[in-house]
Amino acid sequence: MYDVIVVGGGAAGMFAAITAANAGSRVLLLEKNPHRLGKKLNITGKGRCNVTNRCTAEEVLKNVPRNSRFLYSAMAGFPPEDAMAFFEAHGCPLKTERGNRVFPVSDRAQSVIDALKSALTEAGVEVRYAAAEGLLTRDGRVSGVHTAQKDFAAPRVILCTGGCSYPATGSTGDGYPMAAAVGHTIVEPTGSLVPMVEDGHWCARMQGLSLRNVNVRLLDDRGKTVHEEFGELLFTHFGLSGPVILSMSAHMGKKASYTVSIDLKPALDEQKLDARILRDFGENRNRNFENALSGLFHKTMIPVIVERSGIPPQLRVNAVTRQQRRALLELTKHFTVKIAGLRPVEEAIITSGGVDVKQIDPRTMESKCLPGLYFAGEIIDCDAYTGGFNLQIAWATAYAAGNAAGEK
Repeated sequence: MYDVIVVGGGAAGMFAAITAANAGSRVLLLEKNPHRLGKKLNITGKGRCNVTNRCTAEEVLKNVPRNSRFLYSAMAGFPPEDAMAFFEAHGCPLKTERGNRVFPVSDRAQSVIDALKSALTEAGVEVRYAAAEGLLTRDGRVSGVHTAQKDFAAPRVILCTGGCSYPATGSTGDGYPMAAAVGHTIVEPTGSLVPMVEDGHWCARMQGLSLRNVNVRLLDDRGKTVHEEFGELLFTHFGLSGPVILSMSAHMGKKASYTVSIDLKPALDEQKLDARILRDFGENRNRNFENALSGLFHKTMIPVIVERSGIPPQLRVNAVTRQQRRALLELTKHFTVKIAGLRPVEEAIITSGGVDVKQIDPRTMESKCLPGLYFAGEIIDCDAYTGGFNLQIAWATAYAAGNAAGEK
């Protein structure tokens, strides 16, 4: 007999188990990956693990486009400074990088996992490697967890099974049917922080090209700017990826069509850019147009720029008209890519959708449908931008759930 069973040994699951045990409960942590905790955590941040963001709780919520109000109490109860203090205290020194992103000094996600495993041992959490297959109920409340091997009894259960992105790590949406079976509504899971698929062929021709310090806008089918961001993007064989693209994907609805508009020279206004083009043309006046652009664009991009500008590639630069020069300027400031959709949810960094927040108590993360059942992490219908914010949601919701379940 346990006081609390936590299902899922990822970031939220380990932290919820630690918190519940430290609150005085006997805790069992169930993980379906054989002898492996934190498998998905190990690949976050390109293997470096962006633990959190060095900012206030209020600033975290500003970076949560979906159901941020639901997280207000949990984030106030466990802000980023508390998350950082926890890892520092458990042998994982941290450092802060661009955008206030917080990483382990070691640059290894394993350091974060080791800190959590150490805290699990210290708190006396029992870990078993078994796949949960359903919730047990009795007299209208949760009574344990059913696995293929055996049933485990407990009056409180915390579901931390994650979403359905990166299924190879075990994140396969197992918790959704468990929650649905006891009355919860599941908001359709889709990918968030996921690359975009181009409706066309331009990106494939520039595959592998990374652009830094560009200004990118996401436009809807009416040409209205939905989101704007400055940073880095990557052209791929299917379309667009990179930090700014992943963030923008969180703003895309399911029905509207979108276009990405890239300002390739954001540091230059139109007047300064025109002067720059005139200068480059003056230095290459006797060369063909296609051979006069190396000072403005990466060599991989030049053939695409030439074709999309409509200027004949063999035209001598001294013959380029003012109207043609204007077309080049417009293309440079507004290089557009029409978007056909997003890559599959399996390729997403985070899952958008999950257990409906209206059926969860925001202070305790307890189910409003089944007493004794709690939720934490990606299984909840909340997601944020890149920068450590999604892991901060995991820590904060796990802390709220772990405390509430553990103290009972």
